Amino acid sequence: MLIQCFGNDSRQGTYALFIFLSNKLNLRFGNFLRGRHFSLDPGYYVYIGSALGAKSSAMPVARRLLRHASRSNGKPPHEVRGHMIRYFKENKLAAADLRPPTGKKLHWHIDYLLDNLDTRIIKACIVRSPARLENALSDLALSLDETFVIAPKLGAGDTKNSSHLLGIKNIDTFLPAFEEKIPTLLSAHDNRVKCRTP
Repeated sequence: MLIQCFGNDSRQGTYALFIFLSNKLNLRFGNFLRGRHFSLDPGYYVYIGSALGAKSSAMPVARRLLRHASRSNGKPPHEVRGHMIRYFKENKLAAADLRPPTGKKLHWHIDYLLDNLDTRIIKACIVRSPARLENALSDLALSLDETFVIAPKLGAGDTKNSSHLLGIKNIDTFLPAFEEKIPTLLSAHDNRVKCRTP
């Protein structure tokens, strides 16, 4: 399944984007660590992000993921983009007028990896919730033995000590273990919210 959803019917949410890199890559993530180059081996990677636009009529997750599935300067989009558009409309993550962005400019760390033609988005796990779960989902990914840190704070410039772009040693064992724990993460967060409500 290319897209897996968890949670409620919110159009806001947190997501894990699974990426396959087919060739070795020497890459700068924009100005991260003053433009340092990173050597990335072929294999699987996961990026944890969120889109929590405040307007009830907005479609932040759908728009963000379509942006990730697009490339800059007229390069072809990721193959999954057309499937995303259909899925988002059919599952009420977006309105009927949803369209992919035009004129994408590289901004976030992940943009520099996804813009490369040797990368392919293979799956997206979406946690539909207005809650801020990005760090919790990243911690969940890091708690599994199959992940490794490429660089501290990579993909997570707005956090103190997290990494949101991780390597995956074994996708076949990581993916089911990761997905199995997401409902527990959601349930724990919901219980905390209920306890704070008067």
